Amino acid sequence: MKAIRTVVTGIGLVTPMGCDADKYFQKLIDGECSIDIVTRFDIADYPTKIASEVKDFDPTLFLEKKEIRRLDYTEQYALSASQIAIDDSGLVLDNIDLDRAGVIIGSGIGGITTFEEQHSKLLKSGPGRVSPFFIPMMIIDMCAGLVSMRFGFRGPNYGTVSACASSSHAILDAFKIIQRGDADIIIAGGAESTITATSMAGFCSAKAMSTRNDEPKRSSRPFDRDRDGFVMGEGSGIVILESLESAQARGAKIYAEMVGAGMSCDAYHMTAPLPDGRGAMMAMKNALRDADMEPGEIGYINSHGTATILGDISETRAIKTIFGDQAYKIPVNSTKSLVGHLLGSAGAIEFITSLLSMQAGKLHPTINLENPDPECDLDYVPNKFRNHNFDAFLSNSFGFGGHNVTLVGRKFNDQS
Repeated sequence: MKAIRTVVTGIGLVTPMGCDADKYFQKLIDGECSIDIVTRFDIADYPTKIASEVKDFDPTLFLEKKEIRRLDYTEQYALSASQIAIDDSGLVLDNIDLDRAGVIIGSGIGGITTFEEQHSKLLKSGPGRVSPFFIPMMIIDMCAGLVSMRFGFRGPNYGTVSACASSSHAILDAFKIIQRGDADIIIAGGAESTITATSMAGFCSAKAMSTRNDEPKRSSRPFDRDRDGFVMGEGSGIVILESLESAQARGAKIYAEMVGAGMSCDAYHMTAPLPDGRGAMMAMKNALRDADMEPGEIGYINSHGTATILGDISETRAIKTIFGDQAYKIPVNSTKSLVGHLLGSAGAIEFITSLLSMQAGKLHPTINLENPDPECDLDYVPNKFRNHNFDAFLSNSFGFGGHNVTLVGRKFNDQS
């Protein structure tokens, strides 16, 4: 059976740079950084004191006050970004087959804010004080479950969990489900809110995060010789994936066509990537094969680009392996230099960033790239935005545990 063409018809964002996609993208283009000193809890004893927090977010714009009290931040972000994406798509729920509409939303960690709060109550006051909403507020699949309840989508519904590749896996799965004809419309993406005392302590102990506390805006330094780790962020990114037939039947605007996706596993280490980048390379290779595209057709790569010592080198090597000499001609930037690493929601937000970049013909800079690492010698769009028209892109996501995902988007052409 011929694969069903799949397009993106809506996007929704909850980010440290706000919820408006146009304003979010303009801040990226301007090189504005959202990283600052943590305000959510007392950070005094932590080696890392910085993060990229969602601050100017009003959940009452999307949720009832009573509902908010029963939702973890992760769920609030997922529901809100999904509502924004639905509104953006122009979907009229009464006009679609809800049995063929699904929800797949990933998260790396889920409701850890709720877990910490309820565990504290348990220790202080005993088991009787733990909320009856504790479990549904904490478990990762509830983001997808709640979104389906909100919109009545009765098709495929679950959460994906693969650390920092979680939301990219969600988009990949949604693409494949529509492509094979098992659904017409899927809300897909991710949500994460892990700027908490325990999460920060754990990542600090692992020495994974930057300690450039005196210069928060200069702390996330992908591909720079002086990088010292990632900076944690939070938020949600949601896309509406839809069969082309469904989108055209209702006259929907189309951001882009999703044409391929690939995945692989390093099978190597809990946190470190394969030094030669083979796992990342295989994800890109599989994605290009799935899209039936040659490397020369790719005009831009949104990198995983975390600013970790090993990760940036590994991804650079993977890109060189796939693209050869052409690797030096393809712009490769890191959204994480500006908004931090949004963990399980990073892939979806970076996929959306890639869509907006292709639509605008502009690439945001990789900021803080002042002293390039000799082993990271590609064109990372350093420090200044660039006008750049392109027809297809790759978006990379790699997670702890060796999970690798690459998504491929292309400008929509009705004659394809």
